[in-house]
Amino acid sequence: MKITELLKSDKLTMSFEVFPPKTDTSFESVKKATEEIAQMRPAYMSVTYGAGGGTSKYTLDIAQNIMKTCGVPTLAHLTCISSDRDTIHQRIKEIKEAGIKNVLALRGDLTPELMLDRSGCDYQYAAELVRDLKESGADFCIGGACYPEIHIESKNYREDIAHLKEKVDAGCEFLTTQMFFDNNIFYNYMWKLREAGINVPIIPGIMPITNGNQIDRAIKLSNSFMPRRFRMLVDKFGDNPDAMKQAGIAYTTEQVIGLYANGIKNVHIYTMNKPDIAKALLENLSDILG
Repeated sequence: MKITELLKSDKLTMSFEVFPPKTDTSFESVKKATEEIAQMRPAYMSVTYGAGGGTSKYTLDIAQNIMKTCGVPTLAHLTCISSDRDTIHQRIKEIKEAGIKNVLALRGDLTPELMLDRSGCDYQYAAELVRDLKESGADFCIGGACYPEIHIESKNYREDIAHLKEKVDAGCEFLTTQMFFDNNIFYNYMWKLREAGINVPIIPGIMPITNGNQIDRAIKLSNSFMPRRFRMLVDKFGDNPDAMKQAGIAYTTEQVIGLYANGIKNVHIYTMNKPDIAKALLENLSDILG
């Protein structure tokens, strides 16, 4: 099923993101974790591609297994910055042959080499990948990423939203946000996008922070603002793994409840391949989700 069809429903939904293994030796453990998450019947599951395409060969294996074994719609990530056009066209063909209907089109993270020079790259922006997906004849439902606190490489909101609109105009049908920890940032961002004429569905992406060590990485990845209340939570419980896990799940639960209460129907959770985190969130929201 296409994700845009799921988003048309008035039902509140939750979807989960998982990532493929980095090596053959960890494939079975990752496969088991993703199956456990899929058995909780999320609206759909997205499977990441890996920085620089490093784990791309496992993305389709995990996505296809989730879809065929558990019957859960999947969203396969596809990044383009580190691949030539022929390779991307081959990846598109493989996704189509796997029966996957949904693709998240991403530029991808820059390797240290590409940070210095990417003049020789076939792709510079995700919008170019979106166009190739649209022209492939595969009838994909194409999603994209967006950044409520501005992409780390953009100078300002105006530039960032201009690039995003180019991606949507190229054929991107829905957007999923990078993580944020203050819902007001998301609401203000929604207003900016609508004002700019970007009217596709926007799905908030939420990452449960259940380990104090995740904080630095989260800030580095998303340049996220950490509300005082959240920083106090980490200061208080960060050195107690069990308490931090419980507090992090509680904070995420409150974030999701706030989004639902303010008319947001679909929320995407970055689960980090942790079935226990996904299960705890669903249990906390069981009556809300129905």
